[in-house]
Amino acid sequence: MTGSINRRGFLGGSGAAVGTLAFTAAKGWASGNAPNDRLTVGVMGLSRGRALATGFAQTPGVMVKYCCDVDQDRADAGADAVRKTVSDQSPEAIQDFRRILDDPDVDALVCAAPNHWHGPATILGCKADKHVYVEKPACHNPWEGEMMVEAARKYNKAVQMGSQRRSSPQLIEAVEAIKDGVIGRLYHARSFYNSRRGSIGYADPSEAPSQIDYELWQGPAPRKPFKSNVVHYNWHWFWHWGNGELGNNGVHGLDLVRWGLGVDLPTSVVSTGGRYVFEDEQETPDTHTVSFEFPGRISADWQGLSCNGNAPAPFVIFYGTDGALEMFGNGSYTIKDNAGKEVKSVRGVLGEPEHLSNFVEAIRNDTPLALNAEIEQGVKSTLLCHLGNIAHRVGRSLKCDPTNGTIQSDDEAMSYWKREYAEGWQPTV
Repeated sequence: MTGSINRRGFLGGSGAAVGTLAFTAAKGWASGNAPNDRLTVGVMGLSRGRALATGFAQTPGVMVKYCCDVDQDRADAGADAVRKTVSDQSPEAIQDFRRILDDPDVDALVCAAPNHWHGPATILGCKADKHVYVEKPACHNPWEGEMMVEAARKYNKAVQMGSQRRSSPQLIEAVEAIKDGVIGRLYHARSFYNSRRGSIGYADPSEAPSQIDYELWQGPAPRKPFKSNVVHYNWHWFWHWGNGELGNNGVHGLDLVRWGLGVDLPTSVVSTGGRYVFEDEQETPDTHTVSFEFPGRISADWQGLSCNGNAPAPFVIFYGTDGALEMFGNGSYTIKDNAGKEVKSVRGVLGEPEHLSNFVEAIRNDTPLALNAEIEQGVKSTLLCHLGNIAHRVGRSLKCDPTNGTIQSDDEAMSYWKREYAEGWQPTV
């Protein structure tokens, strides 16, 4: 870390302003627009970003000015989707996100590009006087997370991670019930993720398709030749660009785990699993279990099976001395007593429109910390994923400083705290 923010102050403590805070009267935002004007956004990365682009376009008082993807075909399709969804909006389809940063009319950057872009693009966005909505996981490595929080604080920007369940009204209600002792003293939580992914096989290096700017796709990552089984989606399963299933989907469940348990960072991390299903070029585990110990006699587990769809029904289960609370991926929850008898069941919503509106209102009201998934919280939840992956890669348990997450007495493990960057792309705040 540089400047006055160190790892202890950066990641320590649970007092960041999150949750359903009351908004103050509108004060405008840093770009100088009047509060009654439209908030202007540019969306970067049009896979997940396509849904975000249409979602923001449907959010009252928001205009999507750019749909950006290094694949021109996807940029065009994203812009078309917005036009068809909201008739009075016609965003420009572009390939280079730096046009968004250079446009003084843009108030916010939405980053849904691959993971290796999340940290660098967020930092560049803050430096360019933009607020940032960044998809999960917050960052590709722990060091980037530190820099992202430093940038948000230095430039006084609203930076929201796309863990939309934090804005589900029903899950907010469930967490409040947990805090009020509905299942007694909490001591454990479990999170699950299952999918039915297939093999990606093997591919030789080749020329990228003409509509893809592969040089810009790589951006901050050191250069590797194009492979057709990596772009657009399977980069998730290579450490160079992705963070495996734990960073891809595990972060959603672990974010709920941290939120519900009221914990920050662990004292120890243990990982088991590996690549058990297919023999192909993938590097990250397809079968993975990670266990965390937290201060205060609290523990948590995450179990991911990428290639088997037989999942337990709940997304996350919290265990207390008087019962359990189950959260489901759609925002619903159920409370059970210690004998497993259902006490209460509430149907919920995922929380995506509410999450986008929460971001917009924090900008309009000039309250950058009044975010349901403010970047400091997003970085902490993402750090659990990084620690689980690091424990897997070094093949042993980790002892951590719970005030900042750093790994103790293990230089090899700490070597994964930061990556190497392509020349000219290392983030600076």
